[in-house]
Amino acid sequence: MTIDGQRPGGVPDLAPRDPRHDIGDAVTALRSAGLRVTAPRRAALVALADHPHSTADAVANVVRAELGSVSTQAVYDVLAACVDAGLVRRIEPAGSAARYETRTGDNHHHVVCRSCGATADVDCVVDDRPCLTPSDDGGFEIDEAEVVFWGLCPACQVTPSG
Repeated sequence: MTIDGQRPGGVPDLAPRDPRHDIGDAVTALRSAGLRVTAPRRAALVALADHPHSTADAVANVVRAELGSVSTQAVYDVLAACVDAGLVRRIEPAGSAARYETRTGDNHHHVVCRSCGATADVDCVVDDRPCLTPSDDGGFEIDEAEVVFWGLCPACQVTPSG
């Protein structure tokens, strides 16, 4: 695994598909969000469902492997449109490239490996969302909290460099 949790070439490491990132049919999801269906949008959504927490470059590599020539800028535009439509969530762990995932609509958090950059979901306490109750909200209506836990993933714990 490289620093950003991907195999050489920027393709995310293969792991069992996480059902919490399932989008169902990508075409239906795009239409339901009011977005025009294009091959790059469909391919990007499928790539993110299969490889949560991917960088835009990793998504671009997967999209190119499926569709052929697609510019990195086009993939960034697809991701931005999907974020704006609520189909994709963008996370930005400190010191890391932005990552994207299809798990939206809940208030989950993330754990990031300090060594290899692997990223995983961490759910809030079930039926209790203390992370949405700050000691002083400053008059804001809070609807989301972002927490990032840092540590070493299981693979890096057993390697000499970890």
